[in-house]
Amino acid sequence: MKLNDKTKDILEWIICILIAFILALLIRYYIGTPTIVAQPSMRPTLEPGQRLILNRWVRTTKQMPSRGDIITFEAPSDDSYIFPSEYNPADVVANYSNEPTGFFSKFVYNVLEIGKESYIKRVIGLPGDHVQIKDGKVYINEQEYDETYLADTVITSTDNMAYTDLVVPENCVFVMGDNREHSTDSRAFGCIPLEKIEGKVWIRFWPFNLFGHVA
Repeated sequence: MKLNDKTKDILEWIICILIAFILALLIRYYIGTPTIVAQPSMRPTLEPGQRLILNRWVRTTKQMPSRGDIITFEAPSDDSYIFPSEYNPADVVANYSNEPTGFFSKFVYNVLEIGKESYIKRVIGLPGDHVQIKDGKVYINEQEYDETYLADTVITSTDNMAYTDLVVPENCVFVMGDNREHSTDSRAFGCIPLEKIEGKVWIRFWPFNLFGHVA
């Protein structure tokens, strides 16, 4: 059966749209994607409403971030503050128990990222680091960690937080927001597995007057 010219044109457009959609998904998942800062947990470094480009090549290559990098990662299943009596001190890795099952559900959640919540925080501790929070400050391997990016008035609180003295497990990172008093982070839910890291903040492109690399 021969197709008329109009039908051929429609099919060609459909194929072009499908190819463009697939390419966009591949670039977004494996290379880079834009995102918007939604919460104030990274103030003063990042403000709500600012727009960023994430480098997702670090996820593709399963590259461990460096200390001080700002990353995005899948929000843990349990992300509320935990009283010390309610956690297992032998297990300091964040809980991810609400993962979808089935191919289509995983595709929608992980690739299309529909219904998925992500956090943006700064890497503080790397695998093998002994992280301690005491007297309002952070210590890495018994040395006070100099955090020049924090506002002068910031105190790193330990109130009602379980994970304030730990050794970061292999293939995990300990993260915190720069706005410590308004950040739910590894102090509350534990260390983030490398496989849950979605990207590294690369460029801020909005507002234009702040355009450039974010550190």
